[in-house]
Amino acid sequence: MYWRKKLYIIIFGTNTKAGKLFDLALLWVIIASVLLVMMESVAGLETDHGRLFHDLEWGFTILFSIEYLLRIYSHPKPLTYVFSFWGLIDLLSILPAYLSLVLAGTHFLTVIRILRLARVFRILKLGRYFSESQTLGKALYASSYKITVFLVAVLLVVITLGSVMYVVEGGNNGFSSIPQSIYWAIITITTVGYGDIVPVTALGKFFASLIMIIGYAIIAVPTGIITAEITKAQMGKPACPHCGKELPDGAIAFCPWCGEPVKKA
Repeated sequence: MYWRKKLYIIIFGTNTKAGKLFDLALLWVIIASVLLVMMESVAGLETDHGRLFHDLEWGFTILFSIEYLLRIYSHPKPLTYVFSFWGLIDLLSILPAYLSLVLAGTHFLTVIRILRLARVFRILKLGRYFSESQTLGKALYASSYKITVFLVAVLLVVITLGSVMYVVEGGNNGFSSIPQSIYWAIITITTVGYGDIVPVTALGKFFASLIMIIGYAIIAVPTGIITAEITKAQMGKPACPHCGKELPDGAIAFCPWCGEPVKKA
């Protein structure tokens, strides 16, 4: 029981020297494993050092698997951790390697380990950045309905214009089907324009120009929606620059949550 509690403090805690060292060491190992997967995808490096990459990758996988099991063992409520956000991320970071034993190539999905680096905000106590990320998250959630309506409207526009272009071009010049024409409408309205499909007829060029103009207008819409919600969120109660938690009303010199000094009139 003593060792279980000790492990919990080291693995999950960041207030102790041992806990902080463990987490910082883990972050460097995560970075190394992600870089390894990236290098493994380079054909020349894979040819020359394939065996080494394979051995190192399984070394990292076994290491992360042991760490995952220790997290489950040391947590007071194992199931709470397993089904938590971080628990699922930790599991997904090792699953692809084991899946590669059945499905070739899936080990490249281990780059999802990069998501575990988000712990750096908690480990280094970057409360200011965490607070800003919360503001952005709240703004995205608040504008989710407006963005959904906007995306549905865009979907209707590209389906309609894609179908029109299929009829106008007569199934030629790359517009071989309605889905293919919708694909062209999507890459045109988003101003990507790969150039693999190009209208040739005068009427087709007219509609293409219209779609391009609509594309520039559409880009500004979601930006404006999210910006408005962020402005609303920032007009709310101030947050502690150290821990990111909301400060109570009234003149205070220190944060009631973390005890750090704050400037608040």
